[in-house]
Amino acid sequence: MLVVDAVIPARNHASTLGAVLAGLPLRSLRSVVVVDNASTDATAEVARDAGAVLLREARRGYGAACRRAQEHLEVLPRPPDVVVFVGADGRDDPADLLLLQAPIVDDNAELVIGTRQHQGRTARGRHARVAIGLINAIYGHRFDDLGPYRAIRFPALVALGLNDRGSGWGVQMLVKAVRMGLHIAEVPVSGRPAGERGRQGALDSVEATGRVLFHILRNATAR
Repeated sequence: MLVVDAVIPARNHASTLGAVLAGLPLRSLRSVVVVDNASTDATAEVARDAGAVLLREARRGYGAACRRAQEHLEVLPRPPDVVVFVGADGRDDPADLLLLQAPIVDDNAELVIGTRQHQGRTARGRHARVAIGLINAIYGHRFDDLGPYRAIRFPALVALGLNDRGSGWGVQMLVKAVRMGLHIAEVPVSGRPAGERGRQGALDSVEATGRVLFHILRNATAR
């Protein structure tokens, strides 16, 4: 049976984090790790009250928070087989975590991306559509979505060597996974439209778009 840990990067998500934690299918998880990314609200208290493992990352940035969680998991006596990254803002249904695990168990997938569906359509913003087209043109791999709700085998995560500390972390993972030849799957998950803001690493911002383009182009020429 796979050992699965959930990681939730959170910055000022006290109002939504409790519901996310309560909705997780805990029987399928060994632990839930919340990374408090320099919050100024009660995010840490909500995580502790729910019984989550609480880590702190003072450097702001989605990638910095994810990296902090990875470092924690790497030094455990028994690192996980799979890590699932879950948003703290409630845009995704935490119960869909089981859908993300299925291709790993059933089809030996190494990376599974949750493609948000809203009213029967994939919910993605304009900048995400541009990035998807560019990845397809350069790498020959067509993603339906670039959503941060994803599951990855832990050895694959370590092997990718992700170093972006900001909002480009998610796309860096995808383009490096394509270059490395990982078995990638996508599954539909429920979610609110990408135009609704609030998640660290949201693609619809100038900074995030710049980081996305940087990683797509940089890794195209990397050897």
